[in-house]
Amino acid sequence: MINDIKRDVEQRMKKSIEALKAELTKLRTGRAHTSLLDHITVSYYGVDTPMNQVASVTASDPRTLTISPWEKNMVSEIEKAILNSGLGLNPSTSGTIIRVPLPALTEERRRDLTKVVRAEGEAARVAIRNVRRDANNDIKELLKEKEITEDQERRAEEDIQKLTDKYVAEVEQILNAKEKDLMEI
Repeated sequence: MINDIKRDVEQRMKKSIEALKAELTKLRTGRAHTSLLDHITVSYYGVDTPMNQVASVTASDPRTLTISPWEKNMVSEIEKAILNSGLGLNPSTSGTIIRVPLPALTEERRRDLTKVVRAEGEAARVAIRNVRRDANNDIKELLKEKEITEDQERRAEEDIQKLTDKYVAEVEQILNAKEKDLMEI
C-alpha cells in the first residue's frame, strides 16, 4: 500500500514538472524555436487543430520562423491564429509561405517574462506540495485504520518528503535555466 502511494506521488510530481516545462516553452526568448507555436490551434474545416498538424514549422534563422501550410487555403487561417495567439507576433505572407519575424526583446519585456517564469515555478512548487499533502493524508488514513504501524508511517512520510525536495530542486533548476536564457542578449 505504501509503495503504491509512493509510486503515485512520484508520477504526479513528474507530471507537475512536465506541465511546468510545457508552460515555459510557450514563453518566448530572443531565439526562434518551433515549440513557440505548438500551443496555437487553427480552424481546419471547423475543427480546432494544432498548428503542426496543418503546416510545417521551421526556424529559418535565429530570429525567424517559417511556416509552410500543406493546403493553400490554410494560409489566412494560420495568420489569423498567430495574430490572435497573444504572443505579439506579426506574420507576413509571401505566396504560400508565412514568415514570422521575432522582434528583439526589450529589457523591460525580459523582466516581465522573468516574473511570469517565477509565477509558473511557484505554481509548480505548490502543485508538488499538494501532492505531498494528499499522500501524507493517505498514509495517516492507513495508520488510523491500523493497516500500518507508526514506524512505517514515519518512514513513508520521510520518503515522500525526500521526493518532494527532489522535485522542488528540479523546479529550481528549470527556472534558473529559463531565467538565464531570457536575460541573455
